[in-house]
Amino acid sequence: MQDKLISIIERFGEQRIVILGDAIADKFLHGSISRVSREAPVFILRHQQTETLPGGAANCAMNLVALGARVSLISVTGRDESGSELRAKLEAAGIDIAGMIVSDKVQTTTKVRILAGQSHSSKQQVIRIDYEGAPLGDEEVRGAILDRLEQALRGANACVISDYNYGVVDARAASLIRKTANVPVLVDSRFRLSEFTGFTAATPNQEEVENLVGTTDSEIAAQELKKRLGHHALLVTRGSQGMTLLEGDAAPVHIPAVGAQQAVDVTGAGDTVIATFALALASGASFADAARLANYAGGLVVMKRGTATVSAAELRSAVKRES
Repeated sequence: MQDKLISIIERFGEQRIVILGDAIADKFLHGSISRVSREAPVFILRHQQTETLPGGAANCAMNLVALGARVSLISVTGRDESGSELRAKLEAAGIDIAGMIVSDKVQTTTKVRILAGQSHSSKQQVIRIDYEGAPLGDEEVRGAILDRLEQALRGANACVISDYNYGVVDARAASLIRKTANVPVLVDSRFRLSEFTGFTAATPNQEEVENLVGTTDSEIAAQELKKRLGHHALLVTRGSQGMTLLEGDAAPVHIPAVGAQQAVDVTGAGDTVIATFALALASGASFADAARLANYAGGLVVMKRGTATVSAAELRSAVKRES
């Protein structure tokens, strides 16, 4: 098993993956608590640093390129500071951003996480501020998304739909992928998964599955959701309990969690999971082996703070260590 999984990782660099989805600017504002304000019963935070990292579909892209893949991202940003920072980070990482539309009719979705603590202690997230623009309704922008998506899909080895419900992915884009993509298509949709039928697989978490189906019996809920979606497989992430893979008519395969049981930070972990799952399938892995590699990657990334990635070298080491 160890040799087989490592051989799949060795093929990662040969793959080209297309991602369609909502690119988010994840800002992390770090500071130390100095004293209590005289104006109100609140702490005063002394600013130390602010960093911007790619989030949402952009984080999925960062994970794929860290694993060695060639990546094309189809998305939209505003002509604003957050959008400029986001595109610069992606381009510096080697991601093809020719498919990213820049529009002054759009505000880049930005999530500011404020992390606070004492001067010499680890910082904890105390609040998150979201900056969200109006729903994406401009027909010129939508037409550009479809054009660039169609071009990017030519020669791709897999496609990921990363939908955070900010408007980049619509029914027309999903229909285009169904008609033109003869490769694995993986779906991660935070609020609209039931709309993305007829693809290869999806990677919801257990809570999302239960909410969509309306039952707390996780195995029955997963079976029902897979049937509704008409996907070949469903990979359900279950936190410290690992993952459950449903494939075809076979019995569910339960994959135990690897690594430490107590996560440091789960921010963006779902992006890491679907990136690894998609890349492994593109590299010729079975659903079961792709799920095992995604499980290793998920166990690694939750031990890192903030929006993080996992490299091919880290994944290879984890397989050797845990197998």
